[in-house]
Amino acid sequence: MSNLQRVMMKSRLPPMCPNPRFPKPSDRGFRRQTDYNPLMWDEFFAEKKDVETKQGKFRVYLSAPTEAGAPLLVLLHGGGFSALSWAHFSSEVTKLIHCQCLAIDIRGHGDTYTEEEDDLSAERLATDVGDVMQAMYGESAPPIILMGHSMGGAICVHAANSFVLPTLIGVVVIDVVEGTALEALASMQSFLRSRPSTFKSIQHAIEWCVRSGQVRNVDSARVSMPGQIINIETKQLATNELPLKVEGSSEEKLEFKHPNAIAEDAESGDTASATAETDPASNAPAAAAAASAVNLRKYAWRIDLSKSEKYWEGWFSGLSQKFLDIHVPKLLLLAGIDNLDRALTVGQMQGKFQLQVLARCGHAVHEDRPHEVAEVLATYLIRNRFAQPTADGQFLKHMPAC
Repeated sequence: MSNLQRVMMKSRLPPMCPNPRFPKPSDRGFRRQTDYNPLMWDEFFAEKKDVETKQGKFRVYLSAPTEAGAPLLVLLHGGGFSALSWAHFSSEVTKLIHCQCLAIDIRGHGDTYTEEEDDLSAERLATDVGDVMQAMYGESAPPIILMGHSMGGAICVHAANSFVLPTLIGVVVIDVVEGTALEALASMQSFLRSRPSTFKSIQHAIEWCVRSGQVRNVDSARVSMPGQIINIETKQLATNELPLKVEGSSEEKLEFKHPNAIAEDAESGDTASATAETDPASNAPAAAAAASAVNLRKYAWRIDLSKSEKYWEGWFSGLSQKFLDIHVPKLLLLAGIDNLDRALTVGQMQGKFQLQVLARCGHAVHEDRPHEVAEVLATYLIRNRFAQPTADGQFLKHMPAC
């Protein structure tokens, strides 16, 4: 029987009685269930360390070591994010090529705690990268590929021009261009004010992250968002509370109710209200409601980005020319071709760097599409003979294109 015949025969049948146990997507009040429970860092990284430098303690996450001579991918996150924003990408890229990933919580972010945490100048952050590498490897550092997103991409450029990494062999910048970045600064404060200042649970923070479009990949948000918020009472990063207790997480579970369903205790509503007037113990639910209202403000942002405004222009001013002046092979990965400014357009025509554009993703390109970004980077490293593919490293090779 053809599909056309099925449609015609079904059209002659009387309508089916709706089953209240199985609501349809078209039903009013229907919501698809999405898992917003947080994921642990050790599902993506093999090790985490606290690296001591003269400035303080820097949290780093490392993937499993690989063959000798393989490059080290040093990953720098964007402003307000954390090293865990690289979790899915690290897991994907190590499947394709022989390399090790090292993601750093930048000063003032994540589980990094330093002196003068408010000093987010480009020079200070670039020096921090060199200090962490020196503390971890000394004079025997492996070949380094420096890779950064947004603010982290700008820090990559400043670090490469400061020559703080003697073994640097490549630079990768994700979705940051001088022209568009400087234009966006005018509306940055209003954007920060539009975000919620507090969250009542880790799950609600993850849900906001996805629904607001900050990260479009739910699985990525589940591991990266806990690294961006702290418990207001303990002042500890939310990742330190993981894994969550089973009974605590079950309270946040969403329930689907049919719009025509009637609550079982609805019939006893009058009796309950009469009892409340005479029984003092009935005030307990009111006290519980007041306590729950306080719990609506349980988590806040790890860093107040609005206070770093004086450093914003320093991150991006002259960035395009500094990027072109880097003497190692360079890759620029953008979410849209219209983000290129004039200097980079001319430089790309002259073949001074490799350009790749990934459509259908937001600003957090490496979180929205980690596998595709891993494929682009693997192609770039193999093309420049910086890395070798793994035995199972069969993937789509992305040639330079816009």
